[in-house]
Amino acid sequence: MVNILSALQVVLSVVVIFLVLMHSGKDAGLSGAFGVGTGAGPFGGGSLVERNLNRWTIALSLVWVANTIVLLKL
Repeated sequence: MVNILSALQVVLSVVVIFLVLMHSGKDAGLSGAFGVGTGAGPFGGGSLVERNLNRWTIALSLVWVANTIVLLKL
């Protein structure tokens, strides 16, 4: 069980890092290379793609935190 959760933790870490790098910053960051828009919206993203990127990042980050807590308890 611990091995499976540890492998999941590695995969989640890589995915969360990738998603964070996809976000646009002051200079449009890495997301500009993939056509993710930069607009002003409720959470900084104006386009639907940017809002979905925010949702995915938050959701997978919460899964990462939950997995970390479970691994610490085992």
